[in-house]
Amino acid sequence: MIASWSSLSSKAHIQEISNLVNIVDNEERRAFERKTMRKVDIRLLPLLGFLYALALIDRTNLGVARIAGMDRDLKLYVGSRYSIVSSIYFVPYIIFQLPSNLVLRRLGERNILAFCVVSWGLVQMAMGFVPSWGLLALCRVLLGVFEAGFFPAMVFIITTWYVRHEVQTRLAAFYVVSIFTGGFSPIFAYIVSLLGGRHGIPGWAWIFIIEGAITVAFGIIAWFYISEFPDQNTFLNDEQTKLVLDRVERDRGDSIPDEMTQRKLFEHLSDWKLWVYSLMYMCATMPAYAIGFFVTIILRGMGWSVTDSLLLSAPPFVFGTVSILFFAWISDKLRLRALFLAIQTIMTLVGLVLTGFSTSPAWRYVGIFLSNAGSAGSIPGILAYSSNNVVSHTKRAVSSAMIISFGGIGGIFATTVFRQADSPRYLPGIYATIACQVLLLLLLALMSLYFWKHNKRVFEESASAEVGQPEFLYTL
Repeated sequence: MIASWSSLSSKAHIQEISNLVNIVDNEERRAFERKTMRKVDIRLLPLLGFLYALALIDRTNLGVARIAGMDRDLKLYVGSRYSIVSSIYFVPYIIFQLPSNLVLRRLGERNILAFCVVSWGLVQMAMGFVPSWGLLALCRVLLGVFEAGFFPAMVFIITTWYVRHEVQTRLAAFYVVSIFTGGFSPIFAYIVSLLGGRHGIPGWAWIFIIEGAITVAFGIIAWFYISEFPDQNTFLNDEQTKLVLDRVERDRGDSIPDEMTQRKLFEHLSDWKLWVYSLMYMCATMPAYAIGFFVTIILRGMGWSVTDSLLLSAPPFVFGTVSILFFAWISDKLRLRALFLAIQTIMTLVGLVLTGFSTSPAWRYVGIFLSNAGSAGSIPGILAYSSNNVVSHTKRAVSSAMIISFGGIGGIFATTVFRQADSPRYLPGIYATIACQVLLLLLLALMSLYFWKHNKRVFEESASAEVGQPEFLYTL
């Protein structure tokens, strides 16, 4: 009896030691995982965020240059010249996104992104020397060509490094860097414009020259620092790379890239869900672009001076930064996308109504805070929503390019419906943007219903099946 009790006690002691060893091993694995993903975050997000901030600034600084004297010097006030110069950028921007993403792995992420940044920086500098609005329009076309491949490539790359419930926080992290930096760009542009007259160059031209030179410098830095895809990276060791790939494989089964073929391309393009994501993204980007292009002009229409308009354009972007990070964090934490997208879209709607129809300048200004935060937060939200529900590298390349190209269509709408003739209230533009937000909510409801029914069927089938791997579940 004593021997038997001793044997049982010994087994219990061994099991206890085994459990402690497992706990220690699990803690060590979790610590290793945290350290590795923190290293990935630091390597990817700050630089990509700042480069996208430069893209956003270079794309939307027309409004600042316009009120700094470009409108008068290049006669952009005549007819629809300003709308033409603003919108023509988006034509090549839309056309070249998909081809660029399809050759991204073949030519190398670092090569393509650095080439894009340096090239559009040089074009931006050239805009400071144009003598006519026609040449300015030509430079805007070239700007669209070189910026086309940049944003979809970044989204494609970031979504290959992380599991689904981490994606929106990471997309938001690099996006808010651009939003926050972009929010202070009017103030920086105003300071630069004070150089007007130096070397016979007007103030608005200095904005393009200096901001373009900064872009070129960071493009050169980017070539040395940007990382490739997880399976091609050189900054992690073999064990860390295996961890990253294993996490993605367990999450959605596409850690290893598949090869693009013509049949796959047409299959991906024929998926109706990609078109719905794209329309949703277009609806979200329309108010974001409208605010980027017209916020200083709208503030001028409220009666503020040029200096005050430039200074007051920054606080809505600071608020937007906090809002984007909050909704990204809670969306990843609760693993819900549609609910928080709907809340941010409603924020945008409320803001548009206040800015468009309130008679109080203070409430119209509050409306800019809400519409900017809501629309800017919906952009990484929709990108995360779509990327969470796509499997395979080839489909991810097609979907990111296609969705973001529809953002270019949203930019065209924004620059054409906010017409100079409708200043200072821009009511036709407000009506069109409100309609887009309503459409976004309807599309979101459609997708949520479809995903819910699919997941319900999968759960029912997996419960009745004796063996087998459950089918892919959509993120709601």
